[in-house]
Amino acid sequence: MKKRIISAIAVGVVAAAALTGCSSGGSSGGSKTITIAYESYGGKQMQNYMSRIAKQFDKKYPGYTAKLVPIQAAENDYYTKLALMNKSGATAPDVLYEDTFLIKSDAAAGYLAPLDSEVKKWSDWSQFPTNARQAGEGADGKLYGIPMGTDTRALWYNKTVLQKAGVSVPWQPKTWQDILDTAKKIKAAEPGVIPFNIYSGKGTGEGSTMQGFEMLLYGTSDKLTTSDGKWVAGSKGFKDSLQFIKDVYGGGLGPTAQQALDPNWGNQTPALLSQNKLGISLDGSWVSSSWGSAGVAPWSNWNSVMGQAKMPTQDGADPGATSMSGGWTLAMGSKSKNPTAAWNFISLALNKSNSLYYATSNQNIPVRTDVASDPTYVKSNPTNAFFANLVKITNFRPATSSYPAVSNNIQVAMESVMTGQQTPAQAQKVFDQALPQAVGGAKNVVTK
Repeated sequence: MKKRIISAIAVGVVAAAALTGCSSGGSSGGSKTITIAYESYGGKQMQNYMSRIAKQFDKKYPGYTAKLVPIQAAENDYYTKLALMNKSGATAPDVLYEDTFLIKSDAAAGYLAPLDSEVKKWSDWSQFPTNARQAGEGADGKLYGIPMGTDTRALWYNKTVLQKAGVSVPWQPKTWQDILDTAKKIKAAEPGVIPFNIYSGKGTGEGSTMQGFEMLLYGTSDKLTTSDGKWVAGSKGFKDSLQFIKDVYGGGLGPTAQQALDPNWGNQTPALLSQNKLGISLDGSWVSSSWGSAGVAPWSNWNSVMGQAKMPTQDGADPGATSMSGGWTLAMGSKSKNPTAAWNFISLALNKSNSLYYATSNQNIPVRTDVASDPTYVKSNPTNAFFANLVKITNFRPATSSYPAVSNNIQVAMESVMTGQQTPAQAQKVFDQALPQAVGGAKNVVTK
């Protein structure tokens, strides 16, 4: 498998972006200019949100300038480019758009500044429940990121495609086999349609791990870790999850490996759904934002065509369905030359008004209690109630600094199976052999 390498040219572009940025206005220079790095890829939702905050910041704090540094990259490449920026004081941003699963590893690497003293003085902090706060904590128990929102995952299906294949809607599979059986019906009835999309392999990065593999594994009797934090090797659920990947890709029920390994694949699936070229996609609560006016595939009548179904457990065992939740934070760079201004930007971006804007424009599930209950949010999208209801059966990624390395190894295992290079048993063996090194030694691993 070829590794995707960030070229020297790309690194230079990122470094230059951090220095020149995309100013929201006002004069730059010295510590009165703060840089905000974030992923701006696909639709315009994040760009619109960040531009809104930058304009408010410049107006509220005369003499200061918020300089936006949008990073045009798919998720995995965004993480890589952000890490490269953080290594140098000349390019390290003051404010970072940070995935929750990277908080612990980036804090341990010294990239992030603790925010405990800031939130003690922030009255809005009372609106963030304890479990939301914990998403931004490092391994040392300090707070490094302010949660922006959370999400859940489920099956999106095109009613038109399913009905043409003779499948009744509303559709709610009870087992993994039900999904495969429906995909086979679509394949037989509509040769030009991709029956089922499940993200897999290195191309879509953490999306493969979380939207794909973990949505399978956490529907079995196994998990990635034990209740006391040991990492699990040799579980039946792990191999069964890889077998499902093989059934989809080996059975011609999913996209081609070439399609699925494209880093841009996650931005292509909403368009395929809107064109009746994809039947079912296992994806996140945010997908409908892709069909809005600022999305990658504007589609005015998506709600009349698209349905949502819970992801069933493997054999229908209690609780009958499963989901995964993650989310993003705003964090402060440890190399910031003006931490006060950086915090002012973060607290402004995540006040009630701007959190409400973020939740409704990005279709995130709000973590602020006052936003979650706001009528504007509740009425903003017809799928809000469905996805919010999944929170009661959701699961979370292991909150350790080892997780990114484990996630990478999961993607490698998925890719080797989907491309036919290894059987599920062989891929699991390779994963198990690499696990001790990824998690700090054999003492942190238990074998089933």
